[in-house]
Amino acid sequence: MSVAAPPVAEDAATALERRIGHRFAAPALLGEALTHSSAVGTARRARRSNERLEFLGDRVLNLVIADLLMARFPRESEGALSKRHAGLVRRETLAEIGRELELGRWLELGRSEIDGGGEANPAILADALEALIGALYRDAGLAAAEAFIRRHWRSRLHEMRTPPRDAKTTLQEWAQARGLGLPTYSVVDAAGPPHAPHFEVMVALAGLPPARAGAGSKRAAEQAAAQQLLSSVEPADD
Repeated sequence: MSVAAPPVAEDAATALERRIGHRFAAPALLGEALTHSSAVGTARRARRSNERLEFLGDRVLNLVIADLLMARFPRESEGALSKRHAGLVRRETLAEIGRELELGRWLELGRSEIDGGGEANPAILADALEALIGALYRDAGLAAAEAFIRRHWRSRLHEMRTPPRDAKTTLQEWAQARGLGLPTYSVVDAAGPPHAPHFEVMVALAGLPPARAGAGSKRAAEQAAAQQLLSSVEPADD
């Protein structure tokens, strides 16, 4: 039998609920959303981490952002909407909003993550934000989750005047326009625990020194490496 995570302490919950703009009917959901997997193993009694709520919140966020984009850009193609969507739900955006909410102050972490500065870890903040969205959905339905997402994504949605171009696509187009072939990506190092991995990726392109970058996911590391290589060649084109 599964045991729900304990509710956040009353004073802390009240302060966080004011910041979120929602009073939880089931405070245990908020506690679960803030419980990192590293804290579960050290608990004296069985608890549930925020991983299941993160799974749910990810789906809710993707749906709401897609709907907001469809309404705001009624004439855009699927491809353009997809680029906007990717920029709005990427880990960096989620971590940024998590920092704005100061979620790190309320996270329940295991000793290893506390010692490693887990309250500021972008991956942990991003996951906790998705879990929080999942908790809002479970507590009060789609309307509550949507209101939260609208409030915290509104400025980003309005500031995105054109669909963002990801670094990998830009590098590929730059290389093809010069007859250099396609960039190749390889993972040169993978480290860290399963809940907080770190990938080091190298990108190579004919006739240019390779570039390397690291991130918490292979995809993000590839994007960062592509951006590093673009930054090294763009001044030469000016």
